[in-house]
Amino acid sequence: MKEYLSSINIFKNSEIDEVIQFGSYHKYKKGDFFIKEGQISKNMAFINSGILRSYYYSNSGNEITYCLSFPESFITAFSSYISQEKSSINIQALSDTELFVIQKNQMDKLIKENTNWLLFQKQTAEKYFMTLEKRVFEHQKEKAENRYTNLIKRHPEYIKQIPLQYIASYLGITQRHLSRIRAKTDF
Repeated sequence: MKEYLSSINIFKNSEIDEVIQFGSYHKYKKGDFFIKEGQISKNMAFINSGILRSYYYSNSGNEITYCLSFPESFITAFSSYISQEKSSINIQALSDTELFVIQKNQMDKLIKENTNWLLFQKQTAEKYFMTLEKRVFEHQKEKAENRYTNLIKRHPEYIKQIPLQYIASYLGITQRHLSRIRAKTDF
């Protein structure tokens, strides 16, 4: 966490030490939830280790994985975090995971005291938006095989830890289609 915050070149060491005092480390076992649908998102977390998936239920009751989150990134149910209304998504650990969690009320306090934290939160939200926009464009422009190849190239060390059903859902294809793609792909 300290290294990541130092690398974005916004904060002094004293400001980073301050946020470390406000947050805490939490361990989640594979299958545990960071947030469930219907809860209000009161935390933002930095992923130290592990993989999480964000998903929702379609009108037909199917789980739709729309986001996979990896180490050295922040995670929250952003719409709920911003609006403080009930979340429509679930965020679940796909492996044993360690998160550095900062409560929203603590982050709000930091923002009131120091505009660098407002800039940080703005950059985090912008990065999240750009990631989702890129994913939408990739989903609309690229064939499933290319989407799978791109996912492997971005996160080769983690792909084997993600169940195929979640990868298929994330790619917007069936498990059968994913199996055919994997049979043709040399990874």
